[in-house]
Amino acid sequence: PAGLAGHADLLCWMGSFGDISSVGVEGTGNYGAGLTRFLLAEGTRVVEIVRPDRRVRRLRVKSDTLGSETAARAVLAGERTSAPKHRDGAVESLRALRVARTSATKVRRTALQLLRNTIVSAPDGLRESVSGLTRTVLIRTCAAWRPNRDAAHEPTTATRIALRSLARRILVLEEEIKDLDELIGGLVVRINPRLTEIPCVGVEIAAQLLVTAGENPERLKSEAAFAMLCGVAPLPASSGKTRRYRLNRGRDRAANCALHMAAISRLRVDPRTRPTQHVEPPRAFPRRRSFAASNATWHARSTSCSSQHHRAHSRAQKLPLDTI
Repeated sequence: PAGLAGHADLLCWMGSFGDISSVGVEGTGNYGAGLTRFLLAEGTRVVEIVRPDRRVRRLRVKSDTLGSETAARAVLAGERTSAPKHRDGAVESLRALRVARTSATKVRRTALQLLRNTIVSAPDGLRESVSGLTRTVLIRTCAAWRPNRDAAHEPTTATRIALRSLARRILVLEEEIKDLDELIGGLVVRINPRLTEIPCVGVEIAAQLLVTAGENPERLKSEAAFAMLCGVAPLPASSGKTRRYRLNRGRDRAANCALHMAAISRLRVDPRTRPTQHVEPPRAFPRRRSFAASNATWHARSTSCSSQHHRAHSRAQKLPLDTI
């Protein structure tokens, strides 16, 4: 079983074959998190197995036995392995709180959109009574309504009930987000109080960067490694005599968004970052087309232009001279 008893039996079974140098676990952040915590607590070295490339996955048949063998060979060869994040400290608590806050924020945004859309299609009298109100006043006004539930078959009353339900949902979510913000702010100050002292780095950005770095940031060997983890390191895409780079579209997109927001904020307030705003980005050259495609496009354009000219000339011949 996938519990403490099953993990202990697994460790004893592996130890029966000899000394355990290291254990490779795939998915240390989700389904393998419990096993990873148990092995680390027992003093066993754990490495995270990255799934093989597509070519290897196509050539090998999918099964648990072959997957275990591939993972073991990767550990022995030292390929496709990395140090897993430790999930037994304050950063793990911060991550759990941020998951709840992110979900609450998304649901609140959806409820606000539904509230606005419902008002747009509401009956005229109801729509005019709430038009021109600010968002806060609108939410509290709709939440304070007491419509007659017995008249729910009428569109106006039903719309009032729906708006009250959405408004109360928004108020509950705002209280939940406020409570989570207090807990997250305290954890950020406890983990790294100097991080929020950096210009344009607030609690949200600092919390996301801490979650990305993890409980054991020593696994990141350099600043370039952290840049690659956040997806802000340019990737070389050169070919022949052409030397160019492309953006990194992968990695941790939440950390990428946090760094982007910090950079955008610094462009406004930080004098050291402001001069970089006027630097022109590298121009992207258009992809060259084949000769056949270019020739076909030119022929189609020339045919279209000649046909248009012929129609215009024929139309001009039919018109009287004073009109021309």
